[in-house]
Parts: sequence; structure tokens; C-alpha cells
Amino acid sequence: MSTRISNKDKYLFLVVSFAIWFPHFIYLPILSPYMEVMGGTYTFIGIVLGSYGLMQFVFRMPIGITSDLLKLRKPFIICGLVIGALSCFLFAVTDSLGWILVARSLAGVAAATWVVFAVLYSSYFSDQEVHKAMSSISFVVVLAQLLGMMFSGFLVNAWGWQTPFWIGGFVSLAGAVLAFFIYEPKSAVPKTPVNFRDLTTVVKEPQLLKIALLSILAHSIIFTTTFGFIPTYVTSIGFEARDISFIVFAFMIPHAIATLFMGKMIVPRLGNWRALKYGFLMAALFTLFTPLVETKWLLLVIQGFSGFALGVLFPLLLGMSIESISPEKRATAMGIYQALYAIGMFVGPFVAGVLNSSFGISAGFYFTGLLGLTACALIVFWEKKKSNKESKRYSLSS
Repeated sequence: MSTRISNKDKYLFLVVSFAIWFPHFIYLPILSPYMEVMGGTYTFIGIVLGSYGLMQFVFRMPIGITSDLLKLRKPFIICGLVIGALSCFLFAVTDSLGWILVARSLAGVAAATWVVFAVLYSSYFSDQEVHKAMSSISFVVVLAQLLGMMFSGFLVNAWGWQTPFWIGGFVSLAGAVLAFFIYEPKSAVPKTPVNFRDLTTVVKEPQLLKIALLSILAHSIIFTTTFGFIPTYVTSIGFEARDISFIVFAFMIPHAIATLFMGKMIVPRLGNWRALKYGFLMAALFTLFTPLVETKWLLLVIQGFSGFALGVLFPLLLGMSIESISPEKRATAMGIYQALYAIGMFVGPFVAGVLNSSFGISAGFYFTGLLGLTACALIVFWEKKKSNKESKRYSLSS
């Protein structure tokens, strides 16, 4: 497959992929203070922030199943970009907190179409190159996150609160236009008849469920730390607000680098499961170390290693979620996978927040670190179980 897809088609798809994520991150750092300025309470702000993950949990599986049943990918991509543009423009023109909730919920629906993005891009590559594909597209996601968060504060200071929303909306519209020109191979969704009953069997796929559970833990880690309580911790130990930007860069740059090396160097040398085990172990240890650190430079180092570890995990988990699934069911599998890991996006921070309120902010980091160690324990258990099965099979055959 990869020999018939031009590099031009691949690069165009990556540009469109950038356009689905950049708009949602260009305003993310200023969203909470913006709602505070509008009079939103902390409870309401929490509801708005949680609506993004909730909509992804609700819509990702139906989108994946529908895409497989209709044997279409590109229309869902275009719709996702249009909905993303509508979300940003609604943010820009409204002064109502109720419509702010609607706008953020629409952003979650737009992000839910990522199911189809990942599956269509993987169809540009052979089965042996799936991890390479996921590495490339994951790098684009991280780049969109980094650039969006980098410019957000500057844009607000220069031109006002609405500026990031307007820019995000126009980027989404540009992406929607470009999406009409992306290439959808005829073999991207095989024409073998697929019915709903066939697709429901995907839910029982053992590896998919294992990878989804690990991804719930991984997303709990990142949304509780870097996208959650790290900024709060930084200011609680006496750092200035501007230091948050350095913390973000320290995390995101190694995070981006790891996505590039994951498919080319790390997985070929370590293998899938060993790479996952070491990645979770690193993420767990550096998360547990975080509340013990009170100096800026050491915190930057810890965030850098944590960013690299999680940068290995996410594209690897993404590729492993569909590698054992037949092509005609991959959008369904991706929908199930992404719907399940969305649980970690709101449950992890919620539990950590409760613990922080009861026992102090360090409690959330210890809880999150234990999640990483739990992932390591699960991988060791599954490896041992698989080894025992192979030993029994070998003894029976001999």
C-alpha cells in the first residue's frame, strides 16, 4: 500500500490532521481564566472542561462503527473540521456562559472524529509500517499542542480574549477545504460486507481491551499532570505564572521528539510490550518524584523525562490498538479504543482533584504515579501469562 501512496498525499493528510487539533489548543491555556472573567464559578468551569472528554467518550464509538458500516472515511474528517470551526466561532461571538458550554462540547465532538483520521492515515502504509504511521501522525498532534499553547497568551495580550478563537476557527475552515483533496484509497475500507453483529465482536478482542485499559491509565497521567495540576503545583511552591510556559516547553519538546523516534528506533529495539513497560515505569517514577521537587531546574528536568516517556506511550498504544484488527473493522476498533481512553481524560483528574482537596496537592501526584506502576504490573502479568501458555503449548506438542 505504501508504495502506491505519494509523499504529497501523506504530507497533505498531516497538514489536515494539524488543522483538527491546533484550534482546540490555541485557546486551551486561556479558557479557564476567560470563563472566570465572564463570571463562571469553579464548578461551572470544571463542567465545561469535562464536557470535552465526555463528548469524545459518547461519540467516538458511534463514529467509528458508522464509518465502517458506510465504508467511508473522508466525509467524517470534513465534518469534524467544520464542527471544530463552528465551536471556535461560537466561542468568539458569544458572551453567554451557556453557549460557552455548548462551544466546548462541540469541540469534543470535533475531536471525536480523530477515530477516522488515524484509521485512514494508517491505510496509507503497509501493516508492517503501522507504528511508523502512528509515530508521524502523533508528532503532528504534539506539534499542534505545542504551537497552540505557545502563542495563546501572546495573542490575548496583543489583541484580546477572542483572538485565539477567531484564529482557531479559520484554521479549522482551511483544514476543511484541504480535506476535500486528501486521498482515500479504494482499499482503505475493504468492500467485504460488514454487518453490525460482525462489528460488535471487535469489543471482545483481547489485545484491544488490554491496550484500551493501558491508554486509560496513560491519559489519566497526562491529564492529571501536565494538562491538569502541574501549573497549580508550580504556583503553589512559589514559582511565578510565567514559569508555567517553561514547564510546558520542557514537557512538550521531549514529548514531540519521542514520537519521532518511537517507530524508528525504540520499538524495533525493545519490542512493543517492553517499550510500553519502560515508558510507564519512567512516567510513574518521575510523577512520584514531582511533589518532592522545589527547584525550577530540577522540575524542568523531571518534566522533560516524563514528556519523553509519555511521547513513547501514546503513538505505540495507538498503533497496537488496531494492529490485530482486520481492516474493515479498524474504525470500529479505533472508536472503541478512543472512547475508552477518554474515560481517563476526566476520571483521572477528577479523582486526583478530590484527593488534592482532602490531603494536599501532593496526593494527586502520588495517586497518578501509582497508576503508572499499575500499568507496569499489568504488562508484567500479561507477559507472564502469555509465557506460561506458550510453555504449556510447547510441552504438549513435544
